[in-house]
Amino acid sequence: MQQRPEDDRYAQSGPPRPAGDGGQWAHDRSGRPGPAHGAGTAGGSAYPPPGSTAEFPPVTGYPAGAQTTSASGGAGRRPAGALVAGGLALALVSAAVGGAVGGYVVSRDSGSGPATSSESLSIQPVADAPDGTVQAVANKVLPSVVDIEVLGARGEGSGSGVVLSEDGLILSNNHVVASGGGGPAEYLIGFSDGKTAPATVVAADPASDMAVLRTERTGLTPIEIGSSDTLTVGQPVVAIGSPLGLAGTVTTGIISAMNRPVMASGRGGDQATVIDALQTDAAINPGNSGGALVNMDGRLVGINTAIATLGGQGDGSGSIGLGFAIPIDQAMRIADQLVETGRVERAQIGVSVPSYSGVRGAEVLEVVPGGPADDGGIEQGSVIVGVGDRVIDSGDGLIAAVRSHVPGDEIEVTYIDPDGQEQTTTVTLATAE
Repeated sequence: MQQRPEDDRYAQSGPPRPAGDGGQWAHDRSGRPGPAHGAGTAGGSAYPPPGSTAEFPPVTGYPAGAQTTSASGGAGRRPAGALVAGGLALALVSAAVGGAVGGYVVSRDSGSGPATSSESLSIQPVADAPDGTVQAVANKVLPSVVDIEVLGARGEGSGSGVVLSEDGLILSNNHVVASGGGGPAEYLIGFSDGKTAPATVVAADPASDMAVLRTERTGLTPIEIGSSDTLTVGQPVVAIGSPLGLAGTVTTGIISAMNRPVMASGRGGDQATVIDALQTDAAINPGNSGGALVNMDGRLVGINTAIATLGGQGDGSGSIGLGFAIPIDQAMRIADQLVETGRVERAQIGVSVPSYSGVRGAEVLEVVPGGPADDGGIEQGSVIVGVGDRVIDSGDGLIAAVRSHVPGDEIEVTYIDPDGQEQTTTVTLATAE
């Protein structure tokens, strides 16, 4: 089940992006990306960094015109045609059959290359691995990470997921379950013991890029849930998933950055997902989407979702050490809502901002009368530069910061008013309609 995001245009960002906006890709009916329509520029330190090309490869397999994600209203329009050196691009990391995300697809009919499905792969644990080692983490976590194969009327795709409950709840990304191209799709879950079972989508939320599935198999091993709030930069982590269909792949790295506002666009005129991301240098590739990022105790701290690639070099270059995961505290809050109600309540601050602009901060283009920002005294023409102790250097940064909260939270907002004076106010976040 794929839900279309609501048009919460004033929640955290600017008006929905019109079709044909910069940073998006053309597609033919095969799902393969065509030439980029344009590129945007970055302001401040939010991704993409200054000096990089803001090209955004698609999630191969989305139907033409389908809604993919909304950052509670979508990010503001990126300036098109501004090409600068660097060539970084951002891609969501599901693997698509018939279209290369990351520039590599293994053919199952060619008779060459590694097996690409968990159907032919049984993951064997390492015996007597010492506590705190990668081997011990792999032994503990591998039974709780699954491979997801999607077969739809308009496309095929694959990704990863994590087991939430003994009776078959699976957490993954929306762009994984949507890789069938829209409409009815079949889902096959592959487990670490080599067995498979069909699944259905319980609910999905494009705006947060989260989805919950239920498989018919029971007696599963739920993953142990950790906390992303306790993570620190430099902390070692392990990523587990099915990159390029290679189920049970284990890679290691560290938390490279926290609270990284990362935007990845969908196809055509789709709105964008803005992730309040954990950044890691653990190798993440297409097919890792929905998989586990865990700490050295084997506790889930993030859901792997996106990677940066070198744009302009084929369809992408795979991992270059810049991977991004949705923090587990946010992911589990969304998952609980999806299971309980089938929808997600999102916080809104009540301003319209561009994704990036010529100023350092989130430039307020419009204020909703009677909204949280208006009640806090924030005026049109102000520039929001901080939320709590978090520096805001772009509209996407504000989107990510607000999305990390829930309706009813009080946040301290620092802004530069239209007269150039720094002000601080406290606002109570409302619920996006």
